[in-house]
Amino acid sequence: MTLHWVPAAERPDLLAAPVARAVREVEGAEVAEIDPELADTAAFCERYGVRLDESANCVVVAARRGGETRHAACLVLATMRADVNGVVRRRLEARKASFAPMAEAVELTGMEYGGITPVGLPEHWLVLVDAHVAEHPRVVIGSGVRGSKLRVPGAALAALKTADVLSLAIQDEPKPI
Repeated sequence: MTLHWVPAAERPDLLAAPVARAVREVEGAEVAEIDPELADTAAFCERYGVRLDESANCVVVAARRGGETRHAACLVLATMRADVNGVVRRRLEARKASFAPMAEAVELTGMEYGGITPVGLPEHWLVLVDAHVAEHPRVVIGSGVRGSKLRVPGAALAALKTADVLSLAIQDEPKPI
């Protein structure tokens, strides 16, 4: 199945509301409609012929210290995983960091689970972008909804207002597709 990429600003109907508001500031962002049942990375890549190392996952992290919880997003290639208990926790100066529960991530972002993306997150959230993503010519990420994907230059993700580029990924074990 082939993806039909168009400039993201031309198809706000394919984006979650916060993403549609923010995407105009992301240079080179394109969007393609997909089957929402195939939004999960492995299924999407297999069906649409996108390599896992061309796709990135965005996870919401809850960092806790002294009774305070702060949220951030981590963006890593699909072949890797975020070092939440090491690099991420230290960067967020937290005693404990973990993936935010699904319902909490959905409520706080205004995006659908399986489509959460760094574009359009709350303005005070830090977006931790792995260096592999920042160096990528074009990476496929969520669009805020399960029915589409964004394709964005890594440099544009590194240029997001609250982005911090660092080596936060651990190479994942290869997964059968």
